[in-house]
Amino acid sequence: MSTASYADFLARKQQRARPVGPAVDVADVHPTLHEWQRRIVAWAVQTGRAAVWADTGLGKTFMQIEWARLSAERALIVAPLAVCQQTVREAAKLGVTARYVRSESEAAGPGVWVTNYEMTPHFDPSGFGAVVLDESSILKDVTSKTRDRMIAEFAGVPHRLACSATPAPNDVAELANHAEFLGAATRREMLSSYFVHDQNGWRVKGHARGPMYRWMSSWAIAVRRPSDIGGDDTGYVLPGLDIRPHLLPVDVVPEGQLFAVDLGGVGGRAKVRKATMNARCERAAELVAAEPDEPWILWCGLNDEAALLAKLIPGAVNVHGSMKPEEKAERLLAFADGQIRHLITKPGIAAYGLNWQHCARMAFVGLSDSYEQYYQSIRRCHRYGQTRPVHAHIVLSQLEGQIATNVARKEREAAAITGGLVAEMRASATWSAS
Repeated sequence: MSTASYADFLARKQQRARPVGPAVDVADVHPTLHEWQRRIVAWAVQTGRAAVWADTGLGKTFMQIEWARLSAERALIVAPLAVCQQTVREAAKLGVTARYVRSESEAAGPGVWVTNYEMTPHFDPSGFGAVVLDESSILKDVTSKTRDRMIAEFAGVPHRLACSATPAPNDVAELANHAEFLGAATRREMLSSYFVHDQNGWRVKGHARGPMYRWMSSWAIAVRRPSDIGGDDTGYVLPGLDIRPHLLPVDVVPEGQLFAVDLGGVGGRAKVRKATMNARCERAAELVAAEPDEPWILWCGLNDEAALLAKLIPGAVNVHGSMKPEEKAERLLAFADGQIRHLITKPGIAAYGLNWQHCARMAFVGLSDSYEQYYQSIRRCHRYGQTRPVHAHIVLSQLEGQIATNVARKEREAAAITGGLVAEMRASATWSAS
């Protein structure tokens, strides 16, 4: 792309990012929200099609409810099923009557309506003036058919908001999902302007990093702590996070190796994980037994791991994929309310959006390579509102330590990218004057 065409593209993006929402004042936002939260809401409402990437515990639910209320007479909030009733509860604290519904016929008339991602085919988007995707990073985990359908169907809704704690702006697929959903750019436009593809996949062009951040900051805001936009960090200083690795010596040799050197690819990983299951589950059960009065979350990746843990830990409740959606949501809320003490589940079921600050103990009985799932799982407990240090035990075989190293690398990369976006956002006229 020539310098002239590149400049033209940036100019078009700036034009498309012009505010399209109704004019509101910070004073129009509910006073329960902090001043910096009210500023975010006012900006997002006036922007009209915006992304709020605020870290866990910074009040995204309050902000999206107020955004929905101020953006249109009839608004739809789409969230993971386990988060829907939590959203309804939070809305009541703001004096907003939000109702959970499963189809268009149940959502008659104006108001704020809440549904889960699986139910969106049963709604007519044209009848809503505003739509929120809560935990919007989940779009990359659904099928491409579902993702493309949602982006296309909601394209006609005038006002759109995407909320996530982990936008992973270094993840090309996820950034493309957000940009397309909000109408900021098509995947092709974004890739041709800011990215290059080589043997390692897609990466940001060296000269395009700054322009990409400036473009993103016209329709997205990233907040790690209130001071990122001039707020007061009082009450938002997290207690400690103690990551405790447990690398177990196990006698497993991946296929094709004479001696255990590495995991040996997808097949080798699966073999190692299955062969080490008993040792990992037994260690996790020992950890729980050492502090039985503490609430615990046991994060699993395999059904067999969860089933074995349920046998090894008396009274533990296993929330698994074969349950009815309503049953999952009921048990996850019961854990939040303290009715269940020891919870066993998968990150894909419960790692997004739930508030479990009452719990300060968890164990990963194995890891995948997904940094986002790891981060989100930890942040169910290690989030603003937590009053105690959180102990996160990582129970792996020695061979699987390579996975932990890979996740740590992704964590460093994500932090660097998010830091760059925050720096660009601070330099913009919108937030520097705050």
